[in-house]
Amino acid sequence: MMNCIPIRIVALALALAGCAEPGDEAANDDHGDAAASEVGKGPHGGRLLVQDGYAVELQIFEEGVPPQYRAWLYRDGQPLPPDAGHLQVVLRRLGGVTDTHSFEPEGDHLAGREVVYEPHSFDVEVLATIGERKLRWDFASYEGRTTIASRIAEQAGVRTSSAGPGVIRDGHEVQGLVTTVEERHARVMARFPGPIRAVMVGVGDTVRTGQPLARIESNVSLSEYTVSAPFAGTVLTRNAAVGDLAGTTHLFEIADLSQLWVDLHLFGADAQHIRPGLPVEVTRLSDDAKAHTRLDRVLPGTATASQSTVARATLDNADGAWRPGAAVRARVTVSEQPVDLAVPLAALQSFRDWQVVFVRVGDEYEIRPLELGRRDSRHVEVLDGLEPGAEIVVEQSYLVKADIEKSGASHDH
Repeated sequence: MMNCIPIRIVALALALAGCAEPGDEAANDDHGDAAASEVGKGPHGGRLLVQDGYAVELQIFEEGVPPQYRAWLYRDGQPLPPDAGHLQVVLRRLGGVTDTHSFEPEGDHLAGREVVYEPHSFDVEVLATIGERKLRWDFASYEGRTTIASRIAEQAGVRTSSAGPGVIRDGHEVQGLVTTVEERHARVMARFPGPIRAVMVGVGDTVRTGQPLARIESNVSLSEYTVSAPFAGTVLTRNAAVGDLAGTTHLFEIADLSQLWVDLHLFGADAQHIRPGLPVEVTRLSDDAKAHTRLDRVLPGTATASQSTVARATLDNADGAWRPGAAVRARVTVSEQPVDLAVPLAALQSFRDWQVVFVRVGDEYEIRPLELGRRDSRHVEVLDGLEPGAEIVVEQSYLVKADIEKSGASHDH
């Protein structure tokens, strides 16, 4: 039973609606219906819709239950029993989705039968029949939505992509070093000691198989002989100069750099999970350059200094972009699990108590609260809250969040 104070609130709202001048009804719909206006809050804290002496108070109720509509009916400032009328609420969401909510009497109110799922952001059409009178209201109730012109979004670097299937990878981060391939790395020495009479190459030169590198006069035969390249490659070091005496120190260091090894150091449990054949993404620490390969082998011994197990992969270096000695980090993928829907971690933002992405429809952006599953370093599985094919913001999502917060799109029930 309502006390007199709420009844007076309704009566005052109805009186204000009746005193409005023609053309002042800000909430009139755009279809030529009878004058309709929205007047504040009702006694139960819901949105109060008033028209020609009739009123509907509409509220989204979510205390201990999934969100659902509740509605109360009034005439001439007096509450009506819930069976005094019929009510239907049509919600039109961004992207063309329409939800229709029907009601049935429950206690002193009409209770919606359907869940009002998040986000509570839609254009609302309320259709009521009280007695013989048919009533209609239209209003917008937006939450987590903003409009950004496409030109401005492009200039700000906002980029979108269609949400779809993905792969969640169980990866292990390790450190390592780029080295030369042993069988394609040689230290070239003199066959016989003696003075060096000529040097034909320098550090960084590319040589072919059998190309002369130096001439040496043998101390044994006193005749000159040629030191040649054992294979095609690059001169890494030169310890030879004309007049020097060739002896037991190597003269040149040559390596074929078209392929290189990456030696990765495994510690603890990583050594138990990582095995040959697993995919590896290698990132150079100096400039974040990346390469993809697979592990060739896990060496049987333990590195004495670091007490690590070494896993080795081969890098294709035909373009010469990688150099021996470069420090790297690598991500070894132990397992891959396909999922029906995944989004980049960079697309996620926090909004209220949710993790959300922003869906784009034309120039409008709106939150989508997500139920998330498994994740890796780059992607996360989406269990609920997003439709496959939806266009979501994948870069500069924080700018969209900031614009929504600036616009003040609130959780208005």
